[in-house]
Amino acid sequence: MQKECIAMLLAGGEGSRLGNLTKDRAKPAVPFGGKYRIIDFPLSNCVNSRIDTVGVLTQYQPLELNDYIGNGQPWDLDRNDGGVHILPPYQKRETSDWYKGTANAIKQNIPFIRQYNPTYLLILSGDHIYKMDYSKMLEYHKKKKADCTIAVINVPLSEASRFGILNTDEDGKIYEFEEKPQKPKSTNASMGIYVFTFDKLLTYLGCEGEDTNSANDFGKHIIPRMLSKGETIYAYSFEGYWKDVGTIESLWESNMDLIHLDSNILYTNTDWKIYARSPILPPHYISPTASVKNCIVSEGCYIEGTLEDCVIFHGVTVEENTLITNSILFPGSHIKKGSCIHYAVIDENTAIAENSFIGSSANKTVLPSKNLVVISKDNYMEQSKYSMENFIIEAAEAK
Repeated sequence: MQKECIAMLLAGGEGSRLGNLTKDRAKPAVPFGGKYRIIDFPLSNCVNSRIDTVGVLTQYQPLELNDYIGNGQPWDLDRNDGGVHILPPYQKRETSDWYKGTANAIKQNIPFIRQYNPTYLLILSGDHIYKMDYSKMLEYHKKKKADCTIAVINVPLSEASRFGILNTDEDGKIYEFEEKPQKPKSTNASMGIYVFTFDKLLTYLGCEGEDTNSANDFGKHIIPRMLSKGETIYAYSFEGYWKDVGTIESLWESNMDLIHLDSNILYTNTDWKIYARSPILPPHYISPTASVKNCIVSEGCYIEGTLEDCVIFHGVTVEENTLITNSILFPGSHIKKGSCIHYAVIDENTAIAENSFIGSSANKTVLPSKNLVVISKDNYMEQSKYSMENFIIEAAEAK
C-alpha cells in the first residue's frame, strides 16, 4: 500500500499553560467554539485536503481524546485503507520510551508510517484553530523541490518570541531559523506545520544515511541541523485566521472571536466544513425570563438568566436571576440562580452554587483577557499573572 502523503498529528503534550483545563484531558480534547474540540480543526483540514490517513500521537491523559476520536467516523476517517489511528508510546522488546519531543515521537512511529510508504509526510500540531488546504502546501513543496516546507504566518512583534522565527530570501527559501528567540529578527512565525520529503526526514531522524545523532525536536534540532547541512527548506505563507490556543488567554480570545462575525472562522469559507462528534440533544430553550445578547448557544441548553457576549456549550443550564458576561461555559455546566459571572471559563460538568460571584467587574479598564478565572469541578481557581482583586467564589459544587 502506498500513499503520496500521510499526516502525523502531534497530540501528546501536557498543555500545562491551560492549567486545570488539561488536568484530566489532553490539550487537543479541550472544548472549543460551542460544539467542537480543538482537534476537530486539523482533522477536518486533513479530510478536506484529501489526506485520508492520519496518525494521532497521544501520550498525556489520552482517555478523553481517544474516546472522542473513536473510529474517526465524524471526520470521514473510518477507512479500511488508511483512516485515523491513535498512536500512544509502546513497549518494545528491549526498551520502553515515552515520546521525548516532536521529532522523537515521529521516529518511534516509523513502522506505522512505512506501512503506507509515503513520498511526503505532513506534520501537524493539535492545538491550533485554523482552516488550511494542506494540498496547496504540498503542491508548493513539490514545485520548489524542497526537502522541507514550513507553514508561516506573520505575527505581532510582541508575540514573536513565543514561536519559531525564520528568515527567508526573496524566493521564500529559509536561511535562518530560531526557536522562540528572546530577540526575534523577524515576525515570520512557524505554525508548527511541516511537509517533509520522507526519505530526507529519515536521514535526520537517524533512521537512514550518515546523520545518526539523536534529535528529539523539529524546531530545536531537526530544522537547524538541516539548514546547517544546506538542505532546501522553504516557507509557505498563510494569511487566514490562525490561533495558537495553548494558553488560557488565547483560548478565551479565540472563543470570543466567534461571537463577532468579522472574526468568526466558522462563518468564513463555509464550504470548508469543520466536523465534530456532536451529542444527540434537543434544541436549546430560551425562557421568557431570559435575555441573550451576542452569544453562541448550543443544543440541549436551558437558559432562564441573562447572557451577554458568551460561548455556551451543549447541555448547559443557566437559572433565573443570573448574569453572565464575557464567559465560556463548557458542556454540562450548571449556573444556579442569583449568580454573577464575568470573564470566566467554567469547566465541563461544573455546578456553581446559588448567589455566587465569580470573576472581575465588567467595568475594569485593563485588558479583559488578563482578568480570566477558570473554575472546574474541584473548585480550583486560576488567574492569569495579572491577578485581580475582588474575586469572591462563595461555592462551587460538582454535579
